[in-house]
Amino acid sequence: MTQPGYSDDKSAVLARLKRIEGQTRGIHKMVEDDRYCVDVLQQISAVTRALQGVALSLLDDHLSHCVAHAVKAGGAQKDDKLREASAAIARLVKS
Repeated sequence: MTQPGYSDDKSAVLARLKRIEGQTRGIHKMVEDDRYCVDVLQQISAVTRALQGVALSLLDDHLSHCVAHAVKAGGAQKDDKLREASAAIARLVKS
């Protein structure tokens, strides 16, 4: 596999991550400015949801590109990619 499944949407993924980076810097400033705890927690929750959205998008791309190609190829590559996808899903569920 020469390129990742998200390569067609790479600029969109990077733009989303840049927004999240800005949100995170905003949280840092909120703490520096001694903002109310609940307001900081609300922003942390928003960043967490945004990161989960990126993660789900990347997972979807991985399943529809990398895993789908491996399943078509069959054999050990198929089994490896399916195990890898299952482990990635398990990590996302735990987070």
